[in-house]
Amino acid sequence: MSDIATAPTGSTTAGPGSAAVTDTARVRRRIRRWLWLFIVCLVLSGVTAFPLQSETALLVRVLDATGLGALLPALGDWAVVARDSVADGYGSHPLLAYGTDWLAFAHLVIAAAFWGPLRDPVRNVWVIRWAMLACGAVVPLALICGPLRDIPLFWRFIDMSFGVFGVIPLLVVHRLIRTLEWDQAVRTHHDFARVIPSP
Repeated sequence: MSDIATAPTGSTTAGPGSAAVTDTARVRRRIRRWLWLFIVCLVLSGVTAFPLQSETALLVRVLDATGLGALLPALGDWAVVARDSVADGYGSHPLLAYGTDWLAFAHLVIAAAFWGPLRDPVRNVWVIRWAMLACGAVVPLALICGPLRDIPLFWRFIDMSFGVFGVIPLLVVHRLIRTLEWDQAVRTHHDFARVIPSP
């Protein structure tokens, strides 16, 4: 077995025999801040899926009042289509709203899964990796299902942006967790021959 360990990028451990100098309390605070940002965004995404009919009607009114509907006619027309479709569907078939209720509930349940990384990020790093995969899956879902459901291209890009921007805090958190993992390894195993920082 090789006696050479590679330190993760950002590690503050100097080398063999030296005490770990990572400020773990500060790293954990940063992890919690980024995770809370992600959780709040998930909760907002879920909660706002409940009053979908009111929100689509409000969107049309806002676009008309601000003049954005005339400035961006494709967006204005799509907002009207979305409002009318939701109103017609919910009015004629209220059970459709039950489907979006479950969508909202799913967002809240996913947000609750991040309680584990908040408490013990190293042990629950798998949640972060799973969430990054989920963010990546948003892109093919929008590209495949969007055309099948007659979703305009510009709206598909808006949908894909949730995965693209959502993965950013997760990547930051994952990097910080790697720092904690390295620090724990150094504290636990004092027999490293030498440490070569990764480029």
